[in-house]
Amino acid sequence: MILHFSNARLIDPEAGTDASGSLTVENGRITALNAPAPQGAEVIDARGKCLAPGIVDWGVHVGEPGARHKESYRSAGQAAAAGGVTTFITRPDTTPATDTPESLDFLSRRASIEAPVNVRHMAALTRGREGREMAEIGFLMDAGAIAFSDVEHVTRDTKVLSRCLTYARSLGALVVCHPQDPGLSAGAAVTSGKFASLRGLPGVSPMAERMGFDRDMALVEMTGVRYHADQITCARTLPALERAKKNGLDVTAGISIHHLTLNEFDVGDYRSFFKLTPPLRAEEDRLAMIEAVADGLIDVICSMHTPQDEESKRLPYEEAAPGAVGLETLLPAALRLYHNDQLTLPQLWRALSLNPARRLGLDAGRLSAGAPADLVLFDAHAPFVLDRFLLRSKSKNSPFDGARLQGKVLATYVAGKPVFKREAA
Repeated sequence: MILHFSNARLIDPEAGTDASGSLTVENGRITALNAPAPQGAEVIDARGKCLAPGIVDWGVHVGEPGARHKESYRSAGQAAAAGGVTTFITRPDTTPATDTPESLDFLSRRASIEAPVNVRHMAALTRGREGREMAEIGFLMDAGAIAFSDVEHVTRDTKVLSRCLTYARSLGALVVCHPQDPGLSAGAAVTSGKFASLRGLPGVSPMAERMGFDRDMALVEMTGVRYHADQITCARTLPALERAKKNGLDVTAGISIHHLTLNEFDVGDYRSFFKLTPPLRAEEDRLAMIEAVADGLIDVICSMHTPQDEESKRLPYEEAAPGAVGLETLLPAALRLYHNDQLTLPQLWRALSLNPARRLGLDAGRLSAGAPADLVLFDAHAPFVLDRFLLRSKSKNSPFDGARLQGKVLATYVAGKPVFKREAA
């Protein structure tokens, strides 16, 4: 089947352009831009709406195995399709951890059967994510792992971590770390400061992130490994990140959409849907992060999709489980930055799609001839009030519940095939 999108607003993060045009798809790939519709093509009039590469969401938690009641590959895939996410990369923080080729093969099979979008997987860096013994990195790469991470379980033993990084370097593997000093951050629920003190909540200094990142950079310099920081959220960490890049270290960094659009005051009167890892930061940090994304210092924006059931969240703030769902809200939340004139659409899609695809070696994130036809058609200005109970995720722990948002996905295509179409109102 040949598809031809006419009268579209093409968002091309690779060229950095936002312009009207047309796009042709044949056999699952983009074949032409701004060309006449081929004979026999199905013509889709975009009516001036935005057409962009599908989002590549890096760092999604799916509850298979161990917590399928919180999220399954079927529900996560449906949420991703409805959110304009055409590829998502899962985290290995399952129960048990994804630390063997057999467990990774099981998840790959589940995803291919249940999810309508592309799914790739990270694997654990150490066995059980316990930081004591290196996982089978080589065999896991052969089984399809595209990166290695212990997620928020920071390895305290630097000798173990250095051995893991050295071995990963020898294989060309990408290691994803959570920059945080585990001693300072232990037991913290919010960022330390006046607000934390007024609420009587245990806090962690932003310097814990800086200290963790500095340690990681020393090990990266020593081993030469390919490194990605899953979340950089504090302004004090940015000079160290900039210095690492200028020194030629193979380093990239990401941030969650929640840390770009929310701040510590959103916790309000102990609202546990706003409890995240790391905790929400000061407004000054949030604004610094937006500037870092605009400058390209921070490379990736992700949802850090972490489903939690009601029983895990309806607890006193300090005891509640951290995390928020974000697959379906990533696009409209990111558009807040566009509507506030803080980021352009090409800048947003560079961080949402092009950069994560490039870093992970995926053929995605582009609007050029020959690229896969993984696309999202969306109305950047359509207003709505989010009702968390309408989300397709099994868990409904969204911090944007009741929020006024702008931006609706109209259709999502994977390899040129529609996996989501919004019904006309």
